[in-house]
Amino acid sequence: MLYTEIPTHRPVTPLLDTIDHPEQLRMLDRSQLEQVADELRQYILYAAGQSGGHFGANLGVIELAVALHYSFNTPHDRLIWDVGHQAYPHKALTGRREQLVTIRAKDGLAAFPAREESEFDTFGVGHSSTAISAGLGMALASRYQNIQRDVVAIIGDGAMTAGMAFEAMNDAVAHNANLMVVLNDNDMSISCSTGGFAKHLAAIWARGESINISDDGQAYVQPHPEWSYNSRLHCAATDAADNLFKAIGFDYFGPFDGHNVQQLAQVFQALKKRQGPRLIHIYTKKGKGFAPAEAEQIKYHAITKINAVAAKAVAPKYSDVFGQWLIDQAEQDTRLLAITPAMCEGSGMVKFAKQYPERFFDVAIAEQHAVTLAAGMACEGLKPVVAIYSTFLQRGYDQLVHDVALQNLDVTFAIDRAGLVGEDGPTHAGAYDYAYMRTIPNMVIMAPKDENECRQMLHTAYMYPGPAAVRYPRGNGVGVHIDTQMTAIPMGQAEIVAEFNSDSDEQISILAFGSRVVPAIAAAEQLAAELAVAVRVVNMRFVKPLDTKMLDRLNQDSRLFVTVEEHAVMAGAGSSVSEYFAKAQIVKPIIHLGLDDSFMPQATHSQMLAAAGLDSAGIAKSIQAAWLKLKQPVSS
Repeated sequence: MLYTEIPTHRPVTPLLDTIDHPEQLRMLDRSQLEQVADELRQYILYAAGQSGGHFGANLGVIELAVALHYSFNTPHDRLIWDVGHQAYPHKALTGRREQLVTIRAKDGLAAFPAREESEFDTFGVGHSSTAISAGLGMALASRYQNIQRDVVAIIGDGAMTAGMAFEAMNDAVAHNANLMVVLNDNDMSISCSTGGFAKHLAAIWARGESINISDDGQAYVQPHPEWSYNSRLHCAATDAADNLFKAIGFDYFGPFDGHNVQQLAQVFQALKKRQGPRLIHIYTKKGKGFAPAEAEQIKYHAITKINAVAAKAVAPKYSDVFGQWLIDQAEQDTRLLAITPAMCEGSGMVKFAKQYPERFFDVAIAEQHAVTLAAGMACEGLKPVVAIYSTFLQRGYDQLVHDVALQNLDVTFAIDRAGLVGEDGPTHAGAYDYAYMRTIPNMVIMAPKDENECRQMLHTAYMYPGPAAVRYPRGNGVGVHIDTQMTAIPMGQAEIVAEFNSDSDEQISILAFGSRVVPAIAAAEQLAAELAVAVRVVNMRFVKPLDTKMLDRLNQDSRLFVTVEEHAVMAGAGSSVSEYFAKAQIVKPIIHLGLDDSFMPQATHSQMLAAAGLDSAGIAKSIQAAWLKLKQPVSS
């Protein structure tokens, strides 16, 4: 059925309610699977409306999830969902149906498959393109242990654009592994799929026939129905003589209608009788069954809670600040080119892409390629800007070191989603970028305290003739005026932004980085009033180069130093301060506030900050405890 509204009350799902374990699903007749899928779609609509979160991808795999759990003996047989945007139906069918309304909330279900949550979640995911590698590892481990089991990796056409997926497929053929790959081809990742691989899938589609499988496991060719294929690029696809998957060495079957649950179950059950690497190509529609999501697939990639309180007019998002800066900087310099690994919308680049299509490069989910592509452009005298999330730049680390920094190339990195990211949890947290960048020679690293400073830092990074990064948080700014004029910040120069009780003889110096400057000011004002001590707050601005002149100056009258960052304490910005103090033989009490040595589970951003002691109250509490301990008389 096609639905037009998200239900606000739990739908009636009598057949689905009998399924608390896939064994109960497997007891049904194949003819009942359509009812299960329809009830599951209604329930997913309701649950996602209550919790918010990923939406379109989950609606698109309802029939697939039902068919897989019906056909395979899970959890003995292994299902690995690549990325995990589409795991809600899987969770609902594996004993977590009524908990689904808690997904992404504090103490609720994780946003993605998580091994600690369920034995059915065979591999923890969140970043794309890992499923085939993990599945191959499981298949080879089962072979080594003489365990008979089926292993199925479910991966989207967007995730298949990453080189890691093809590395795994190549290796699977080398080992003749008993591995099944389900290619869920919905012509989308978060945005429309792009590139040669997308065209190849369309060419397979255009042939008008499917490689089918009979109940006894034999392959045969049959015409496929005239299903629509929606890519903006696929009109340019040409007929291909070869099938890429077959050329690699996989047995290929499909394409099949991914919303025909009975046919999918028949295909999976038949293919269990075959051995070796097999690829089943299915076509699905993102947002299937919900008319608004089918019509606007990008918009409905994820939704907020339907009962969420409407937000008041607030400051612009940092991603929008970046997007406007990108356009303004491009107007001034024709050498600017912009690159993103499949994050056009999330990074705020839609307007730039429309205004400067010849200067915009969406390279699909290929972070390593994105970084080295920029390096190549820089070699030719251009000035590339790479827009990338902190958690995804981790995947291009070797390229950042070897291809950009080692050659001291002029590449600007706009690093979004830095720090904690709330409901998406630890897989998407940008908690390590200071650490993994500041050890690299030639790198400049900046962190803005607000949206105006973000714009000026982006300009500063762009004007710097070498690799430079600006890392900024997810969400909205703090509400300051944004100067249209772009002015470079003096390289490596911090600034004192607040001083309280400055006439006191005893001084606490808070060295705040990026998003923690504003709450540090609030904490400093509270401490000054409660402790009757002088407190100053320094907006450090640069993680590298560090303002050592400022540190030398502060050392003259500071009794206690405090560093604050929305980043791991270990090897973070605060560590760089302590390293300098050790080198300069400055011996002063110093405490580092940041994220401890653990992965923080999902919650709202404010809840996570409070739990980490990084909101203004937590900062004040930690500094007060350190100060009182410092003031205690030394026992004889």
